[in-house]
Amino acid sequence: MSESSFQDDVLGELGDDRIDEIAALLSTDADGARAAVAETVGEMTGGLREQAVRDDDEGEEARQAVSEATDPPLEGVATLGGLGGLLGGGMMAGVLTKLSRPVANAVSKKTGIPAPTITRVIEVLIPVVLSVFARRAAGARNAGAGAADAHGAGRGSGGLGDLLGQILGERKR
Repeated sequence: MSESSFQDDVLGELGDDRIDEIAALLSTDADGARAAVAETVGEMTGGLREQAVRDDDEGEEARQAVSEATDPPLEGVATLGGLGGLLGGGMMAGVLTKLSRPVANAVSKKTGIPAPTITRVIEVLIPVVLSVFARRAAGARNAGAGAADAHGAGRGSGGLGDLLGQILGERKR
């Protein structure tokens, strides 16, 4: 049994109703919407990978977002206070939102679809991408990748790079 790609998981999570919603945004059919979603998700995950290995504040923010997303969920009383952002996707939602403009521009160049239209598609995709990321992170954690690997471990190879590879799949060029 082969593992599905991150894009395939996002497409599956979207379902027909949201694919139809995206198709309407793009003035295309369901197949055109799926192709645009796959391209957009590919750019988002590539942007996340690139940002996570940067040695600056944005790189640190991306690494913290990955760490937050891969840490085991809090249980009991600890879940009640001060974590409002976690319910909305926390830091990862912020990182993906910041990536939306460069992703929209890149997808627009490749597809000819106007960047503002792609930005609207990204708004639909972010909660789905967060859901798939969290599910795959839990799977990686349960498979032994361990959230500890994301805490400051090697940026390009091993540690965070391996963890992102497990969650997002191998990067396709």
